[in-house]
Amino acid sequence: MAIISFWSNGKEETAKTLSISAIATYMAIERNFKILVLSTNYNDSTLENCYWEQQVSDVRRHIVGLGTGIEELAKAIVSHKSSPEIVTNYTKTVFKNRLEVLPSIKTSNYQEYDSLRSVYPEILRTADQYYDLIFVDLNKGIDNVNVREVLEMSELVVVNLTQRLSIINDYIDLKMSDPLFRRGNIMTLIGRYDKFSKYNSKNIARYLKEKNVCTVPYSTLFFEAANEGKVADFFLRFRNVDENDRNATFINEVRRATENIIYCLQEEQMKR
Repeated sequence: MAIISFWSNGKEETAKTLSISAIATYMAIERNFKILVLSTNYNDSTLENCYWEQQVSDVRRHIVGLGTGIEELAKAIVSHKSSPEIVTNYTKTVFKNRLEVLPSIKTSNYQEYDSLRSVYPEILRTADQYYDLIFVDLNKGIDNVNVREVLEMSELVVVNLTQRLSIINDYIDLKMSDPLFRRGNIMTLIGRYDKFSKYNSKNIARYLKEKNVCTVPYSTLFFEAANEGKVADFFLRFRNVDENDRNATFINEVRRATENIIYCLQEEQMKR
């Protein structure tokens, strides 16, 4: 029904993967959506590690260059031996009928990865017929044709920034030079957000001349949970967090980002 791509430009860490796991997990718990989350990054287990502890077999698989289920899914889609519901056969389930994760491509051969990732747009088109929402943890940068194709087909692009002025200015330059980022389906998100910085969300929104900038604040317990494969447990634990709890701000901001995503998608649907 809707493809939501989380994207960042440049090499600086924006906590993009952790932000997408936080928002997708919260949404899966609080909303009645069938959600798929997938990563297009190369040999990156960050997303899976948010939900499951890394096993020795996973490490061995990475070392010897064996792939994951996505390779077989790509072959089925390319050979036209697939249907929309086939995607779920290659996913790992976080919450049944609510949240599934499609592991990223794991291979020691970058050329093999480069060839396989060209199939991601078709995987997304197929999955879009089965899932309500698809969250894509997209590669950084804009030069790759596959990245650009996914951005163009997305109903919503969540641009992940930091609170560094140079990064914000680079994004302003990109908006001026690339029409893709001047479309109405762009949302700005600050990961690892520090509310005490002078580059707070209100000042950044004003600087960018945008109505709203969402955040995923830094939370010690959340980032520990992400390292231990316990993101789902974290959100279940703090589902009804007390406003005096130190995690309340984090949960409230994730909620605000979730509601903003839903609102942006509804606006896009009304334009059709």
